Amino acid sequence: MKHRNIMVVGTSSGAGKSITVTALCRVLTKDGYKVSPFKSQNMALNSFVTKSGLEMGRAQVVQAYACMIEPEAYMNPILLKPTTDRKIQIIVNGKSIGNMSGIEYGKFKTSLKPEIMKSYDYIRENYDISILEGAGSPVEINIKGEDIANMKMAEMADSPVILVADIDRGGVFASIYGTIMLMSEKERARVKGVIINKFRGDINILKSGLEEIEKLTGVPVIGVMPYTNVDIEDEDSVTERFKRLQKKKGINISVIKLKHISNFTDIDALRMVEDINIKYINSVDEMGEEDIIIIPGTKNTIDDLKELKDNGIATEIIKASKNGKVIIGICGGFQMLGEKIKDPYGIESEIKEIPGLGLLELETVMEKEKNTTQYEGKLSNCTGLLEGLEGEKIKGYEIHQGVTFGNESKVNDEDRIVTVVKGENIFATYLHGIFENEKITRNILNRVRAKKGIELQMKGITFDEYREQQLDKLEKIFRENVDIDKIYEILGE
Repeated sequence: MKHRNIMVVGTSSGAGKSITVTALCRVLTKDGYKVSPFKSQNMALNSFVTKSGLEMGRAQVVQAYACMIEPEAYMNPILLKPTTDRKIQIIVNGKSIGNMSGIEYGKFKTSLKPEIMKSYDYIRENYDISILEGAGSPVEINIKGEDIANMKMAEMADSPVILVADIDRGGVFASIYGTIMLMSEKERARVKGVIINKFRGDINILKSGLEEIEKLTGVPVIGVMPYTNVDIEDEDSVTERFKRLQKKKGINISVIKLKHISNFTDIDALRMVEDINIKYINSVDEMGEEDIIIIPGTKNTIDDLKELKDNGIATEIIKASKNGKVIIGICGGFQMLGEKIKDPYGIESEIKEIPGLGLLELETVMEKEKNTTQYEGKLSNCTGLLEGLEGEKIKGYEIHQGVTFGNESKVNDEDRIVTVVKGENIFATYLHGIFENEKITRNILNRVRAKKGIELQMKGITFDEYREQQLDKLEKIFRENVDIDKIYEILGE
């Protein structure tokens, strides 16, 4: 069959582009088509490593899962990862080509169009349908001439467009009208439908507004998605998860909200556990009641560690460790737990060396080559938080510049250090997706439950099973609230 496509753009960042693309991927896949997501350019600190060791944005990974296919870097040929306030790491086709300032990248990025089209042409040749995702707003008039991610991408792919708007922020009709009117006449002709996202209440209240906006723009509103509790991981820093504070009896987890926090989706597998309270913290005042402290990944380990020292959180983590609280470090958080971090080549920071938290007898050196690899192995030398898991499988993926070495006993079966356990309360690993290892996660949580006198959990569903449940839930809600016949009409069926 001839390849067909739809592009989803938004009135702003966080309007719901990613979740809409995910829903479309799921619906069309379940209807029997071979579907692939595509986002030409993504700016995010949440990334993933494919089986071939290439880096890509997490949003397209989730969308690939919605399509029931393996995530591949051609689904996101350009990934931008801010390293400091002024520098961005540029990743093309899964590999870093170095850092640039925003101005430098603005001048450079149009030269990447051939790489973008090479990836897109592969999808066009190998899939029935592609669902393209824009970035931010498609009408940022100050940078529209450099566009490679929104309406210019729609033109390059010759794709019809759906505009998504977030009603929860207010001003939804103005944002729809303003976005469409700021497009050129040629661009407006591509816009075939509007989906309003995150609506609360009775849809009848909206009807007069929907009719009026259709008259004003000439574009039909093809769906109004309700505000839902579907738990699909997102990647934007514009996210509500940082505001969540659950109140229930159970295990209290504090996640340090680092300035350059990356891969915060690592925490998603914990959110499905019923007796867990998770909060993201960035001040000493918010600490004290937690049973577990998690130091997550970061795009700038040294600068974030310095900030933790300056704001007093580092001292509180050390104190909590001495008091028996569980301390978990992931990737950059792992590096911080050691005695020293060196950056001789200035990869991440102008600071060449900084003392760590000193909870592990390890040192890390930032090297020029980035380690991007999927990992699968077996646990060995299991003590403390992992006692009883000897020989258990462990998997995840690594994205780090640092090489770590020292005297701590590793529990992975590789020569290099990937995962370390110390005493009864410290667990550190380079593996993103670590909590998706259900037995490891349950073992750690049950040790905390035992100390608190909470009922132990002996079996839970895997995160893969949970994600499939949530994707099916999203599909059902999307079919109930969006005109699927109109989607097929836009596709040209």
